[in-house]
Amino acid sequence: MDKNQIKAFIAKRVAKELKDGDVVNLGIGLPTMVANYVSHDIDVIFQSENGFVGLGPAPEEGKEDKDLTNAGGQPVTIKPGGAFFDSATSFAIIRGGHVDATVLGALQVDEKGNLANWMIPGKMVPGMGGAMDLVTGAKKVIIAMTHTAKGKPKILKKCTLPLTAAGQVNLIVTEMGVIEVTDKGLVLKEINPEFTVEDVKAATEADLIIPEDLKKMEV
Repeated sequence: MDKNQIKAFIAKRVAKELKDGDVVNLGIGLPTMVANYVSHDIDVIFQSENGFVGLGPAPEEGKEDKDLTNAGGQPVTIKPGGAFFDSATSFAIIRGGHVDATVLGALQVDEKGNLANWMIPGKMVPGMGGAMDLVTGAKKVIIAMTHTAKGKPKILKKCTLPLTAAGQVNLIVTEMGVIEVTDKGLVLKEINPEFTVEDVKAATEADLIIPEDLKKMEV
């Protein structure tokens, strides 16, 4: 798979985690693609931290509205029944525990469910965004990311970058598999049939628990 196919594969698998009636926040980058792959037989309400609910799929080319963007500044659509509001209301929704799931990218995740996704020391930081609020306010935290960065593992025994939050990650979805964060450690729940268990272990610094009922990853 090329880079775009990998992103789409991850987004499609994450979309299967969402349930009818969920209020979901999508982070900048790969997570925004999840809105394009939600099953038509369920109704998911996407919330954008810059101030609206009812986020729809990406607009058709040439039909973008420059006044309608997500938190990353990308053009989006809004579904019938959607609503706009100020940042105070937006973050009251997040901090008040009204978001069922948030989908975020990551620089690093470790076996304790710690997340680092907001800065690399010495590099320009555009801003922390709403990630710190989202990972502590949402009921479920799903990380959608590539398994490695330039060949180096992103799933570690212990994060080395400044943390966004400690112990908040519930699920990690990469192109190689689906990993659940548990009290006993990281459990490989599903594996992409294109890879072997040995491939996944080699690309992961943290120890992985391999259950007997390991399933194939399907999108």
